[in-house]
Amino acid sequence: MSSIRRFALAISGLVGVTAYGVVGYMFLGYTFLDALYQTCMTMTTVGYGEVHPPTTGMKIFSTSLMIMGVGIALYNLTVMVGAITDGEVQRYFERRRMDRRIAAMSGHVIVCGYGRVGRSARDHLKAMGAQVVVVDNVPERVVHLAEPHLVGDCTRDDVLIAAGIERARALVATLESDADTVYLTLSARAIAPDLVIISRARTVESKEKLTLAGATRAVNPQLIGGRRIAAFALQAHVAEFLDVVMHDEELDFRVQQVRVLPSSPLAGQRLGDLELERRSGARLLAYRPAARRPFEPNPEQDTLLAPGSVLIAFGSLTQIDALAELAAPQ
Repeated sequence: MSSIRRFALAISGLVGVTAYGVVGYMFLGYTFLDALYQTCMTMTTVGYGEVHPPTTGMKIFSTSLMIMGVGIALYNLTVMVGAITDGEVQRYFERRRMDRRIAAMSGHVIVCGYGRVGRSARDHLKAMGAQVVVVDNVPERVVHLAEPHLVGDCTRDDVLIAAGIERARALVATLESDADTVYLTLSARAIAPDLVIISRARTVESKEKLTLAGATRAVNPQLIGGRRIAAFALQAHVAEFLDVVMHDEELDFRVQQVRVLPSSPLAGQRLGDLELERRSGARLLAYRPAARRPFEPNPEQDTLLAPGSVLIAFGSLTQIDALAELAAPQ
């Protein structure tokens, strides 16, 4: 039994014995205040004397209260003091505060698995200004984190719901095995059909399985790392430029995506008529008409912006924000 449960039972036991004493003395003719005073004095063995001259009935009842109450009171006080000194109560209230913080979050990213890859993903998400909830089944990995976190099995639906998956923007799955990651991806997709799910694949073969399980994107860090090494070997300046604009948080310019929602004023409009580059200052690098469709680099001016399409833009943070504001639903 956990310390918190023992603490709750101890409180319940004290309340129960106190109620027994108060009700019993009131039945014997005491007022409520006198009954409460007599009960507390009997249970704590203070011994100030009887409130009223004892009768035979009062003596019998007081004896039963002494036998039952003193032992329960001493045991329960020991349990409560132990729970407090062990820090279990403090951790319980900290957990409650963390649960309330998570319940108030929306549009956050859930990072499941806080190993090396999960830690790197969390650090970059935080640097980009995203709200993050970290979930891991090893308490030592996450208890020191200041931001919201959960200790639990990510593959369980109740843990994902507690992490706010129904209000989340995306989920990053970086568990220890591909089997667990596949199960997590299936569970997350079943709960949130429209959620962006990025799953780590430990092997090249598992990428296809993760995609079939519902991952928006399956990523193999070793494969990406090898490709980046090759890119630096052959196209060093291009690779460094892309690395800087995607991962250097200290610079003011970025390559970012801006989604054209169906309710956006840009939806259905001709790109040349909108003059987005002049109005925002951001340069359009590519256009994607729908998810999983090919990108159209340097889109033509007569391109119609389809609802749900994505613009890939390059510019300063201010310019990207201005473009996002133009695309935002009115």
